[in-house]
Amino acid sequence: MRVSVVLCTYSLEMYDHFQEAAESVLDQTYDETELVVVVDGTDEVYDRAVEDYGDHDNVVVHCNEENVGLLESRNTGAELADGDVVAFIDDDAVANEEWVEELVRGYEEQDTLAVGGKMVGNWVAGRPSYLPEEFYWLVGVTHLGFADGPGWVRNTFGSNISFDREAFLELGGFDTDIGGRKGDANLQGGETELCARLAIEHGEPVWYNPDATVAHKVFEYRTEPLWLLDRAFWQGYSKRAMETLVPESGGEEGEFLRDLIVDFVPGRVKGLARGPSITAVVQLLTLLLLTGCVGGGYLYGFTKYQ
Repeated sequence: MRVSVVLCTYSLEMYDHFQEAAESVLDQTYDETELVVVVDGTDEVYDRAVEDYGDHDNVVVHCNEENVGLLESRNTGAELADGDVVAFIDDDAVANEEWVEELVRGYEEQDTLAVGGKMVGNWVAGRPSYLPEEFYWLVGVTHLGFADGPGWVRNTFGSNISFDREAFLELGGFDTDIGGRKGDANLQGGETELCARLAIEHGEPVWYNPDATVAHKVFEYRTEPLWLLDRAFWQGYSKRAMETLVPESGGEEGEFLRDLIVDFVPGRVKGLARGPSITAVVQLLTLLLLTGCVGGGYLYGFTKYQ
């Protein structure tokens, strides 16, 4: 089984991070790994990528004629790939050396069409003490309550997900209108929408293997309180939009909300009663505030998507 890893980039400012991501793919323990680099319309980045990787075996470097966005760039990468499986990683992430091997294990053991893995945090500026683990998903890190271990899930993060390439292409890849549907730049969730269509078409969700790990760099700006609150609001908005556009996509959010109400919040309150601390109080307040922002965004979504 040959695996093609699609890595999209566009900014010179991110080039060093892109290189680290690319090298992590080239250093995989799984031999049948291809790296497909898609530069989104930036000639200077493309020239550097060709200089660094153009002569490398099992590497394809492509440049879009203009900036078309991440989802269309990913689709282009999948079309250029020649693997049986197409996997995706972002230019601010670094794959564990056994990442591809663990993705392949999911296909071999489960006979499935999609496998994803766990995102762990690389806290570039340090992990903020006020951010509760239940909301790590806001910064692209697998959160508390996502899954207890290997199993079927609706989707994983877009920086650690893979598909049978033939099935991916038959579905038309990612919906490029996500993030731009009706001019709605705040709409997010390309992998959610695609995985919902996969489940509708083929009757199966995504196999989650937590041993297939990718580290996501959480830069300082993503730990600033105002950024997190804004992110939470628009994530809630996007969740409402996904429920409308793809009705089958909303189940996991309901389960997460139930876990928050039934398990996480009561558990934190009990923990405070047993051993009060400033950090625990701040995390509980942050959890409630972020939940409110997600809820506010969700309600606002009703004004746009009904």
